[in-house]
Amino acid sequence: MEIVERLFAQYGYLVLLIGLPMELIALPIPPGNSTLAYTGYLSYNNVLDLLPALAAAYSGSVLGITTTYWIGNKLGMPLIEKYGKWLFLKPKYLKKTKITYEKYGNKMLVFGFFLPGVRQFNSYFAGIIHVPYRTFALYAYTGSALWVSIFIGIGYVFGNQWQLVFTWVEHFLKFILIILCCTIAIFLLLKWRSRLRKRPGIHEGELK
Repeated sequence: MEIVERLFAQYGYLVLLIGLPMELIALPIPPGNSTLAYTGYLSYNNVLDLLPALAAAYSGSVLGITTTYWIGNKLGMPLIEKYGKWLFLKPKYLKKTKITYEKYGNKMLVFGFFLPGVRQFNSYFAGIIHVPYRTFALYAYTGSALWVSIFIGIGYVFGNQWQLVFTWVEHFLKFILIILCCTIAIFLLLKWRSRLRKRPGIHEGELK
């Protein structure tokens, strides 16, 4: 948090306008969740004005996800697989997002903002599989508004206790992610077993 504090002291709202797009492009900078919660805390202490902070954060978030959507849409998976390492786009994260998106569809563009390791790659993948821009904007921009409002709200509403509440929320989100990953693993296992049963010469006893 010391880095975030220094950045806000020096650049103010520009931290949100520039920092959030960088986080959503998957660059290794302080996480967006903590940055937003700290923004709310600064607003609670009247260091920042709440409405301009919300506007700057939302604008930065929309800029980030729109940029990554069009990168995915225009350049596609081959280029990302080849050069993604330079943007810290690990293939395992893209595969996780793909599996999750196939299971939950456009709703992941909303709720993916709250899942560690998914938020940064949702928009890339939506562009890669050519989700229509209007559909992407409807869901992703809504998710962005919820994400920004909730985490800034944590800092603003809970004030001096924001770090305690933030830690609890982060643990809860990690728990949800673990459940989601387990659900996906079970889904894939069942799908694999179903395909094996359909193959000639494969009997139920051979799968046990």
